[in-house]
Amino acid sequence: MIVQTRDLTKLYGGHTALSAVDINVPDRCVYGLVGPNGAGKTTLLAILAGLRRPTSGEILLGVARHRMAVLPDTPQFDPWLTGREVVALAARLAAPGDTEERVEQTLRDAGLADAAQRRVGGYSRGMLQRLGIACTLVGEPSLLLLDEPASALDPAGRREVLDLIARLRGHATVIMSSHILADVQEVCDSVGILRDGRLLFEGRLDSLLVGRAVPAYRIHLRSGAESATEALRSQDWVIGVDPLTANRLHLNVRSLAEAEASLPAVLAGCGAHVISMAPEAADLEDVFLELTS
Repeated sequence: MIVQTRDLTKLYGGHTALSAVDINVPDRCVYGLVGPNGAGKTTLLAILAGLRRPTSGEILLGVARHRMAVLPDTPQFDPWLTGREVVALAARLAAPGDTEERVEQTLRDAGLADAAQRRVGGYSRGMLQRLGIACTLVGEPSLLLLDEPASALDPAGRREVLDLIARLRGHATVIMSSHILADVQEVCDSVGILRDGRLLFEGRLDSLLVGRAVPAYRIHLRSGAESATEALRSQDWVIGVDPLTANRLHLNVRSLAEAEASLPAVLAGCGAHVISMAPEAADLEDVFLELTS
């Protein structure tokens, strides 16, 4: 494990921001930190970065502090500097030496090559976010702490940033907080779910989702939807059938195993022409809402 906390607690007066949080982050993975507003995500990242002190508890880091990089949720820079100057300064501070080629490559990766000569006082919020990501990456850190790295970006910008983060897997460890659950599900290996300063779940994303599979099927028919609906409603393993469109059905079942064994025969017996049928798996948003509601 490259990052571990034990009974990590942070109090602000009478308010508990974090309560006995234990996280375990494997080396060279992408770890997603999710939770409602006020759950403690930013506080946890700030403590891991050394920007705030915990009230109690322990932090174990498997990497030197100078090999860490932090991206706040609203990065700010001196407005009179150009984008290239900002990234070059970050490179010299984080990894002195021959940095020119690394600066140019990082600007390209962040989608800022065409704006590198512009003063950052004229950058949009999304461009500032990209610039913050570039400054975080240019020193080639072993551990990156990213607070809402794609929150201010348009869909194309989000796509580029997620691709950047995904490419770091196996080369560096990334801990990213995000309220965009689809982003977390796409790029993260493991997740930690916080609510009211407490860690509700931590583990691999695939085990979280597989363990909470929804007992339902989605069925797409070419024809025979009415007869299929009637036949399915007569089965004791079927809880409910909801038409989504004229030829698409949502089927709630008692168990996926029973549906897998019986569904093809029922559809064939009523003469329905099947285009596709597949179990409906839970996604991170389903699990998140279940855990935090």
